[in-house]
Formats: sequence, structure tokens, C-alpha cells
Amino acid sequence: MTAPDRPLISLLGTSALLFEAPGAFDLPHQRRIWALAATASKWPGIREAIPGITNMMLTFETLPRELDTLIAALNDGWDAAEGLAIGGREIRLPVTYGGEIGSQLQSVAKHCGLSIDDVVSIHAAPLYTVFALGSHPGYCYLGGMDPRITMPRRQTPLQRSAGGSVSIGGSQTGVSASPGPSGWHAIGHTTWTFFDPSWPTPAALAPGDTIRFEIERVMR
Repeated sequence: MTAPDRPLISLLGTSALLFEAPGAFDLPHQRRIWALAATASKWPGIREAIPGITNMMLTFETLPRELDTLIAALNDGWDAAEGLAIGGREIRLPVTYGGEIGSQLQSVAKHCGLSIDDVVSIHAAPLYTVFALGSHPGYCYLGGMDPRITMPRRQTPLQRSAGGSVSIGGSQTGVSASPGPSGWHAIGHTTWTFFDPSWPTPAALAPGDTIRFEIERVMR
């Protein structure tokens, strides 16, 4: 049995493996994930090492013959991993808070015992770091949200949330790159484009980039 303070490693079919690391959801911990991904991506037989939120997925060219050896290497790599600081770009995103797309702004304010203006100013204050890409193409998981505006995820997800929705789910915030289902609470929206398959690099952002939300206006 895996101890709770040790990584959890599991196969995803025959073509991939998931490495889940215990620890806090914060930038130092995520930097260790980045470091392990950078190391593992160079190992023989590994097609790609994809960092997630406190986890990493390895995809194989072929299923390793010595799986125990790979698992041991991952555990050793995690123990030795030092934080990898990635020098990304800073992006400023104009956001319209509230309105039809950001209709949950009032609900978040009520849940947190704050005014709408307080929620907006608290949300827009940090410089957020892109921890990982996932969920759908171009979507960024951001770290650095103030815990005062934490909002539990929806018990029943929306079948469709608008592209560009700025949302809160638990202790995280993010921006939908395209329309789709969501269990988060939309508090605003931006018109910025996060993904375009015609671009040389289709995803506009990458782990290590930072985002600062700029308050364009607040609709009540």
C-alpha cells in the first residue's frame, strides 16, 4: 500500500502512466512537478511528460518492459527534484466582471460574505501563474488565488459555459478557452484568444507564464 506522503503511480491503459504527488497546491510544489517532467521527458521510451496540477502524465512509445524500474526512477526523481523556475511571459487580460456570462459573481460574493466590489478587487489583485494546461485545449490552471474567495464547485455541472468565462472552482480560478461543460462558477469574461489550431503553437500560454486580470468594467 502506498503511504499517504508518497507519490501514487498508476497505469493509464498500456500507453501512459499517471504520477500523483502529495503536497500543497502551491507554486514551490508545482515547480517540483515541472522539474520532474523535464527530467522524465528525456528518458528512453518516453514520448512525452505532461505536467498537471500536482501530477504528471507520462506517455510511452512502447509499454516499458521493466515497469518497476520506471516506478523506482520516478520516486527517486521526485525525491531529488528541486523547483524548476520557468521564465514565462506576463499577460494582462481585460475582464468584464458580472453580466450574463459572469452571472455567478453575486453568488460568490454572498457565499464569501463579501461585496461584489470586494470579490472583483480580490480576484484581480494577484499575479497568477499558469501551473498546467488541461481540461480542454488552451485551458490554463492558475495558481495564486486569494483563499478569501474560495467557492465550492457546482454539485451539478453546467452543460455549457461560454468561451472566455473567468471562473472560480474551489481554491482555483481559470479562463475557459472554448465553450463547454463546467463545474465552476463564472464571475466574468474576457475576449482574449487562448487556442487556435492554425497557430504554430496552438495554445497561447504555457506553464510558467503569468496572468494579471485587469478590471475593464463591473456589471451588476
